[in-house]
Amino acid sequence: MSEKYIADFTKGSISRQMAVFAFPLFVSNLLQAVYNMVDMIIVGQYVGKAGLSAVSVGGDVLNFLTFLGVGFATAGQVIIAQHMGAGKREQIGKIIGNLAVFLFGCAVLVSAVTIAIRSHILDWMNTPPEAQQQAYAYVTVCALGLLFVYGYNVVSAVLRGMGDSRHPLLFIAISTVINLVLDLILIAGYDMGAFGAAVATVIGQGISFLFGLVFLLRNQQKLGIALDKSCLHIDSNTLQALLKLGCPMAIKNTAVMFSKLFVNSWINLYGVVASSAAGIYSKINVVSNMFANAVNMAASTMIGQNIGAGTYGRVPKILRTAAGITLTVAATLSLLVLTAPRLVFGLFTSDPDVMQASMALIPMLCALFFGGACRAPSNSLIDGSGNYKLNFCSAFLDGIVNRIGFSLLFGLVLVRDWSGFLWGDVIAGFTPFVIAAIYYKTGKWKTGPIHEQ
Repeated sequence: MSEKYIADFTKGSISRQMAVFAFPLFVSNLLQAVYNMVDMIIVGQYVGKAGLSAVSVGGDVLNFLTFLGVGFATAGQVIIAQHMGAGKREQIGKIIGNLAVFLFGCAVLVSAVTIAIRSHILDWMNTPPEAQQQAYAYVTVCALGLLFVYGYNVVSAVLRGMGDSRHPLLFIAISTVINLVLDLILIAGYDMGAFGAAVATVIGQGISFLFGLVFLLRNQQKLGIALDKSCLHIDSNTLQALLKLGCPMAIKNTAVMFSKLFVNSWINLYGVVASSAAGIYSKINVVSNMFANAVNMAASTMIGQNIGAGTYGRVPKILRTAAGITLTVAATLSLLVLTAPRLVFGLFTSDPDVMQASMALIPMLCALFFGGACRAPSNSLIDGSGNYKLNFCSAFLDGIVNRIGFSLLFGLVLVRDWSGFLWGDVIAGFTPFVIAAIYYKTGKWKTGPIHEQ
């Protein structure tokens, strides 16, 4: 059996492994960020404030729907990594099949519900009237293409769990190029506005998923797995393991996104300028997260393999390496925003009112960067250990109590402005760091679900 696509993180240089594994993940996230920002940039330049607000609101809804699938895909990634570390590769095909069947079913259900209540969703989001029609079109198209988004996340999670971060990079690169070309054709060429942006997004994701699926099926032997029709049969023990870890991860992701939607719904009450500025904040947050998420994905897979193999002494070194990378990136991004804010914000808008409002984002973005830097290694410990109870705790505190509570406190009491709601979002982002620090001290991360099987 060829080991060409498989990485063993239980021995060797941690810093080298982190760099080699995380770099393609970072570039993938960079391309994903570009993928997301292209819609905002092109719509902002060719359609104006109403289109920018529509893509901002519609993008928030799409992210909320996507993160439900990402949570379960991440659970699959961790479980696969732990089985790799424990030398139980023969069970991986069954894990992949059960993950795919479950998530595809979720995609169909979520798409149907979203389409049925999309008007209510936009009303709950307090979408500005001038952006309502375009936001409606954006949400409709993206909901119809949700199966492709979930499918891509399944394929990428499987490969990352086995230590392959290069091929997911290739698939998202293809998708990004297609999205950019179609955006220019549909928005700049045919004046299709937010609807054209959504169509470009769905087609790009669909092609990316198909490339990933074909690769997975054609390279089973090189990956050391066996995929056939029997893998698609639901196994109660396998599905239970996925649900046990995936539910809190999905709840954590969707709770955070729900709270962000809640926060943005208050901001949208301040009008299209505030809504556009909040959209810029969200997209820059995506840029910040692409570094943090790359390190988080790499470190959680590395931690999962080492916990599965029982090589616990490597875990603290993985966490220190991850923190060193993310803190360096946070300092660099903060310096860029502090010294050249108009250059950064000018990527998204040329409207003078939106530009002026965006200047209030400078201090909160700096705090946001360092919150993400602390959150990445923290989440990698919680996720990599497979602690579903702690994920539930993090979901409840980070996603609901702290984010909504702090946002209302700052927005309605302390700052009393749209920017106050974003300050609440920034402060809540430090929650996983506090939880993980306590968890690390207890030493309970040295056991994982794989050892119970």
